[in-house]
Amino acid sequence: MIINSICICGAGTMGSGIAQAAAKAGFHTILYELNKAVLEKAKTSIEKNLTALITKGKITTAEGEKIFQRILFTSDIQVCLADVFIEAIVEKLPIKISLFNQLAELNHSECIFCSNTSSLPVTAIAEQVKNPERVIGMHFFNPATIMKLVEVVNTEYTSPNVTTTIIELAKQMGKTPVICKDSPGFIVNRVARPYYIESLRTAEEGEVSFEQTDRLLEASGFKMGPFKLMDLIGNDINYAVSCSVYEQMNNPERLKPSYIQEQKVKEGKLGKKSGEGYYSY
Repeated sequence: MIINSICICGAGTMGSGIAQAAAKAGFHTILYELNKAVLEKAKTSIEKNLTALITKGKITTAEGEKIFQRILFTSDIQVCLADVFIEAIVEKLPIKISLFNQLAELNHSECIFCSNTSSLPVTAIAEQVKNPERVIGMHFFNPATIMKLVEVVNTEYTSPNVTTTIIELAKQMGKTPVICKDSPGFIVNRVARPYYIESLRTAEEGEVSFEQTDRLLEASGFKMGPFKLMDLIGNDINYAVSCSVYEQMNNPERLKPSYIQEQKVKEGKLGKKSGEGYYSY
């Protein structure tokens, strides 16, 4: 399947980053977001990012203008007509399913629906969408404009042609696709849970501070300590992933989400995006 247009649904940090990456790769890109304030913020953020790339000499002014012009910012679902859809909305299955079904009514039967979910079962989405063989996971990592890895998540319904198309699309966007089966946390979030949860456990036990843990692990070779990374990802997102993996794995004690992170989420201390998390910004 030849891909000419991509629609990203959800203009938060991840959605706007994916939109920029798609436009930079030359695709006609639609960034759909119901919240007009969030949409305007995404527009400003992408302009800022492109200006930074121009200043650093990574792209020319003309290239920056072309990339920006390829993006249509909209809060009108009626104009969301594309070959591929990538949802980066709230981590709630009913909302994701509802969105894909609305888009299915507006688009041709061969368009592909990709979920950027961090840990929700993609199969559960596919089962309730018309033509489930066109549903697949396409999990980017934050920041999506920089991070190369993309998990391509197959369900039992996913068509081999859809998998091939999304692998090629990821490559065209300058990413490194890795195929995996639909399973709790996929690959990265399954492997990463102990990095976060064990670090939070040491904090619960009062053994070390957030800052000490980050310094020690960064000195051991990790590019970013767990608490800095959770603040970057967003504690709401990170905690939701931990809960999802924990529940899907039948509640093993070693993967039990931390009450410290739960409290941060309740207090709205989500990290960089809220101005405070484990650190102040």
